[in-house]
Amino acid sequence: MREPGAGQRRRVPFQLVEVTGPSMAPTLVHGDWLLVRHVAGAADVREGEVVVLRHPLQQDLLIVKRAVERREGGWWVLGDNTFVENDSREFGTVPDELVLARGLGRFRPPIEVQRSVAGVAGWVASSVRPLRADRSFSRRLRAR
Repeated sequence: MREPGAGQRRRVPFQLVEVTGPSMAPTLVHGDWLLVRHVAGAADVREGEVVVLRHPLQQDLLIVKRAVERREGGWWVLGDNTFVENDSREFGTVPDELVLARGLGRFRPPIEVQRSVAGVAGWVASSVRPLRADRSFSRRLRAR
């Protein structure tokens, strides 16, 4: 994703981005596509939502994390995979201006070509999912 230059407006509020790496598993896995909506500021993001942001220590790198809570200085973000620590446990809070978009839904590409109507319907039912803030990782942990 690229941000517009000074004086330009974003023309398309939605974008597809590819997920790489294991930090958001099991919610998002390597190879998933994420439909995102660009945000204008911190007011557009709610606790528990999946967000795309610039890495605070390497700002040419875009990362996908879950916005866990607002803290002094910005958002505390975590990956859903507790074994990967490339999140606020490593770099602290993320300033509001580094949060670029929030996730609306994920699309998981098919592993193989589906040749039947039932196969396509089954793939669609399992591959296209909305991302909701109330499906946070911490709530899944408490439910187990």
